[in-house]
Amino acid sequence: MTTGTFDTLTAARELEAAGVERRQAEAHALRTAIESTRSDLATRAVLAALEIRLVKWGIGLALGVAGVTAAVVLAGVRLMLGGAI
Repeated sequence: MTTGTFDTLTAARELEAAGVERRQAEAHALRTAIESTRSDLATRAVLAALEIRLVKWGIGLALGVAGVTAAVVLAGVRLMLGGAI
């Protein structure tokens, strides 16, 4: 996601130079800035999907660590028992 910048002061001055009343020009520039920023915000649905992906990834990571830990413990037990297992 890229975030662009919107210069509200320049936009308001340009509108004012074109004949728009100052308060209206400032309000329009501010509204345009807010609307352009809104498109960069994440929605609740996007955040919920991301949360699900992170939980799945975390569970997978935990299972992987558990598997590696079990393998290391088993290898240590084998070494201590002289490879009898």
